[in-house]
Amino acid sequence: MDNQQSNLPKDFFKQFKSKEDFQSFFSELYKQGVEEMLKAELDEHLGYEKHSKDGHNSGNSRNGTYTKKVKTESLGDLVLNIPRDRNSEFTPQLIPKGSRMSEKLEESIIGMYSRGMTTSDISRQVREVYGVEVSEGTISNVTNRIIEHVKEWQNRPLESVYFTVWMDGIVLKVRHNNKYINKCVYLVIGLKNDGYREVLGMWMAETESASFWLSVLTDLKARGVEDILIACTDNLKGFTDAIKGAFPNAVTQLCIVHQIRNSCKYVVYKDRKAFCDDLRKIYTAVNRDHAADALEEFDKNWGTKYKHAVQSWRTNWDNLTNYFDFPLEIRKIIYTTNTIENLNRGIRKYTKTKVQFPDESSALKAVYLAITNIEAKWSSPMQNWGFIQHQFLTIFENRCRI
Repeated sequence: MDNQQSNLPKDFFKQFKSKEDFQSFFSELYKQGVEEMLKAELDEHLGYEKHSKDGHNSGNSRNGTYTKKVKTESLGDLVLNIPRDRNSEFTPQLIPKGSRMSEKLEESIIGMYSRGMTTSDISRQVREVYGVEVSEGTISNVTNRIIEHVKEWQNRPLESVYFTVWMDGIVLKVRHNNKYINKCVYLVIGLKNDGYREVLGMWMAETESASFWLSVLTDLKARGVEDILIACTDNLKGFTDAIKGAFPNAVTQLCIVHQIRNSCKYVVYKDRKAFCDDLRKIYTAVNRDHAADALEEFDKNWGTKYKHAVQSWRTNWDNLTNYFDFPLEIRKIIYTTNTIENLNRGIRKYTKTKVQFPDESSALKAVYLAITNIEAKWSSPMQNWGFIQHQFLTIFENRCRI
């Protein structure tokens, strides 16, 4: 509970006989706060406060108020007293002509929410900056507007062909059946034929599994995706089969960085440097044949001591080495899932203050807003895209569309 509530008189809420009484009280309080902000705007416009001597012979002055009915997302219609000046030069910024009341304030609330602030933090910030008391419940109502945007975004039509997609999940704590559990938000980034990236969607389930990834890929097909040229993933069991089940012609590339991490977890600290040096000879080889030779040497050096680490490379070899079939420029794009891991880190940054989410809806709102903020920074195509695009068009001549 907000600390401010402890300062209220004990019988404060007894004055309200019904929910409607409280809503009426809150609406009036909200109305007064906005009207005070409008008066402050007029003070700034005129250059002096009410009753100040600075207003003498200034050429303009206050001229009463006029009423205006305005709409709000959370409180319905309100009638405000809008101040005016004698020269009719004052145009309120908080309530521009033809706009909803507090649209600017509501946008500020959504902006703060998107940057990871909790509803209690936002309530406190609005009170300090705007002088308006806005409850956490009202803030939730305002941010619930986002859900409709999420639905539209999640169902929007997609490109018919993506040159590359990166797929991964991020785990959040979400309340479910009165307890907090881990839930995975599945994320997909697509590289379009113009070199720009876009997040194709987000899906939530209790755990990350290949079977659920198949349903994600099926959803992408339903939204217009006909082909994926290269799919980059971690080495979740069955992931490659799921991709082939939806897009049989896609080249699948397992993330080398994930593979290295998984290999190193078997290795004691004193062996780590030499072990990684030998691994590096595999994934930095000039081609697949040289990589295979390096793997044999790696097996000789470490196969006895770290059998499972070596076996993992052999088991996943085909899907680990597909990047050797491509020029260096494309290899750099597909050999790791860093692209989507960077997205995940960005989402963590925006949601770090929300340790737990009360429901799936609030979690998806927060992730969507974080994605929106991150995508806004993807304002240019991939570096050297013209050259890389030519390589894609040459290799996938019959499948690319520009």
